Amino acid sequence: MLQFMANLIGVKFNSAAQAGVEALVRWDPKAASEAEMRTMEQRLDELGREVALARQSYDRENKEAEAIQALSHQRMAAAEQLQAQIDAATDPARKAGLEASLGTLVSLLEQMAPEVDREKTEAADAKDFLQMLEQTYAEAGGKLKTARSALEQAQRDMGRAAQQRQQADRQAEAARRAAGLASTTSGLTVALKAMQDTAAKDLVAADAQMSKARLLRPTTPEQDDPNIAAALALAAGKPTGPQRLSDRLAALKIAQAPLRLA
Repeated sequence: MLQFMANLIGVKFNSAAQAGVEALVRWDPKAASEAEMRTMEQRLDELGREVALARQSYDRENKEAEAIQALSHQRMAAAEQLQAQIDAATDPARKAGLEASLGTLVSLLEQMAPEVDREKTEAADAKDFLQMLEQTYAEAGGKLKTARSALEQAQRDMGRAAQQRQQADRQAEAARRAAGLASTTSGLTVALKAMQDTAAKDLVAADAQMSKARLLRPTTPEQDDPNIAAALALAAGKPTGPQRLSDRLAALKIAQAPLRLA
């Protein structure tokens, strides 16, 4: 149960850490990409150091294997020489000495055989490990190069997108200004039309008043013909000729008489 809880806490922590990393990446993808590039370069450097160590180990194992194999070949050649001398020897004492020496070399060769095999195996293993690391290093370098190229391409794309967005913003701003100018022009047009309509109405009213004035104003014949003028005066209740002083005084008395209430 305790182990389960520990693993569960570890999973939750890893999930939270992953979520935090993703949030940071979304917040600043460029910086996150640069950070990832640096991480990849650091891993590549570490792998490069491992490759160097593996190469040193392989060189050492290969030299040891070559040295022990060279010694084994040398002893084998010496044993073959002794065998040839034994076969050609006629002196029993010398032959016995040669056989004793050959026995020593054969014992040494028999003892060396497992060491020779082990050194050859270790050298082969070191070579395989080195080749594996070199291949991994080459692949990691290729991935880093590809990632760097992709990052640069993404940065160029972001730059172009930013330029396009700025251009779109400028175009939108220009469109808004043009729309505002059009609105202003439209308002001005409306104002001008209203002023023109008012002026037209005033002109119409003035023309109507002038027509009325012309209609009501006595015509020339009405002013020139005394008979027509007198008739018009009588029709309007106005005196048509000179009046006597007594009539004018009577008219004034009537005008000044107090008003009688019924």
